[in-house]
Amino acid sequence: MEKSNNITIFILLGLSHNKNIEILCFVLFLVCYIAIWMGNVLIMVSITCTQLINQPMYFFLNYLSLSDLCYTSTVTPKLMTDLLVEEKTISYNNCMAQLFTTHLFGGMEIFILMGMAYDRYVAIYKPLHYAAIMSRQRCNTIVLACCTGGFVHSASQFLLTIFLPFCGPNEIDHYFCDVYPLLKLACSNTHKIGLLVIANSGLIALLTFGALMFSYFFILYTIRGYSMQSRSKALSTCSSHITVVVLFFAPALFIYIRPDTTFPEDKVFALFYTIIAPMFNPLIYTLRNTEMKDALRKVWCHQTLLERK
Repeated sequence: MEKSNNITIFILLGLSHNKNIEILCFVLFLVCYIAIWMGNVLIMVSITCTQLINQPMYFFLNYLSLSDLCYTSTVTPKLMTDLLVEEKTISYNNCMAQLFTTHLFGGMEIFILMGMAYDRYVAIYKPLHYAAIMSRQRCNTIVLACCTGGFVHSASQFLLTIFLPFCGPNEIDHYFCDVYPLLKLACSNTHKIGLLVIANSGLIALLTFGALMFSYFFILYTIRGYSMQSRSKALSTCSSHITVVVLFFAPALFIYIRPDTTFPEDKVFALFYTIIAPMFNPLIYTLRNTEMKDALRKVWCHQTLLERK
């Protein structure tokens, strides 16, 4: 198929056409974005500056926070800027770049969550061999695999879109560039590409979500015979992970598991995995985790004492 592109700029329709609602959304998302940066940076500093970085679970949590920051930063700043202007435009090249980076960091986050689930499985199911299995070399390999998986996923989405011909309407009914809204604008039959998107994004999300939930429920089943204290600690950790998984995957599955159709609700659901999940992840992992709370106190109380001296 020969590519014919007459489109150099796309118009993003955004979340609303009401100026008052847009100003309200800007204030809300600004607060959320600041909270995302503060929460995730606090986690990364608290982990890297303490002995927690030597524990695989927190090693992965550090990278999860980093991917959260990168992921939301591919979308949120542009969204907030567009809420303050009349014409919400994005160039073709920037649109393709945004498509690539959102799926890159989103894919990395999905695979890091898989790595965290594997870590909890080994910790509970094979506690005597945990240190040997989850060595630093193994953890580095898992993180590298997560980055590679995210890149392969993103590159495939990018290649499915970059060769589409755009020669007609240029209004994207979304607040960022994503595959399905772009498929609607292509002046060619995109049915087969839509099926490939389902096979890529939808199937990956579904299989990963299923594997994650199965692993955590299997862990919860396994700890039935443990002592009350061990059960309580494992339950607290697993419940935090399950909350994050559901918050991220449920809206993503709603959007990517169906054929190439779009609904007005897609933009609202997309907010969950682009802004809300990255904002709540630090709260979920710290409020229910004694070790993280102790690390936060140790790092920031030490910093306060140094400043007073």
